[in-house]
Amino acid sequence: MGILFTKYFADMGFEVTGHDIDNQKKVRASVKSDSLIGSILQPDYVLLCTPTKATPEIIRLISKEMKRGAFLIEISSEKSKTVPALSKTPSKINPICIHPMFGPGIKKIKGRNIICIPIKDAKMELATTKKLFPGANFVTIDSTEHDKKIALILGLTHLMNLAFANILARDETITLTEKMSGTTFKAQKIIAESILTETPELINTIISNPELRKYGEEFWRDIGRLLADSQEGKREDVMNYVKACQEKISKNVDLNKSSKKLSTMVNLIDK
Repeated sequence: MGILFTKYFADMGFEVTGHDIDNQKKVRASVKSDSLIGSILQPDYVLLCTPTKATPEIIRLISKEMKRGAFLIEISSEKSKTVPALSKTPSKINPICIHPMFGPGIKKIKGRNIICIPIKDAKMELATTKKLFPGANFVTIDSTEHDKKIALILGLTHLMNLAFANILARDETITLTEKMSGTTFKAQKIIAESILTETPELINTIISNPELRKYGEEFWRDIGRLLADSQEGKREDVMNYVKACQEKISKNVDLNKSSKKLSTMVNLIDK
């Protein structure tokens, strides 16, 4: 994400100073700094693209060295560890806690979702974020509810697709499987493969979210129930399960439109 935001802010006209703990990496910034502290002394905005585990300590370390009036922006996917650290930052700086709901492969931020977690001054923090990311969509939510929602949005989807990818990896005739596949398999395979482009550290952070346990256990129970009922010939039980799911989901979504969207997506990919 550091590369994405470096390019994004440089394109907006900012002079970007970049620092990476791995000095072997090419930091594509206006100015490259070999020192963490040296890189944060003068900027008006400091954006942390760091592993969640290390972020609280980095916040503690740099916040007292930043200049008065500067903004410290944190973007991790789990807020239970970072929000307490941001809340304790010196009053001379302005902490901002966001979660960009997109990855480094996007071409533009306009129309993308950004979650804002209030720290000290919710109104000012949201206004600043909107100024930095014009055209994005914004949702404000507290850190506890954020982690609960992210457990479903990212945690469960990563958990499911990681297991799916591992099964694919054991398929010794995957080429034949792909030749035989239809739209559902193609779309699912692409999602699973795209998740594997993320670092193991990030994936671990996402599925280590304590709030995921609830959804994971529900998913495990439902898988077991469906598998047992279908294999034991309990046709009515399976059909009732499907009908109940269709009825509940269709209250908020046009399922036929969703099917058409899937076909359109796969057709675009196949071109």
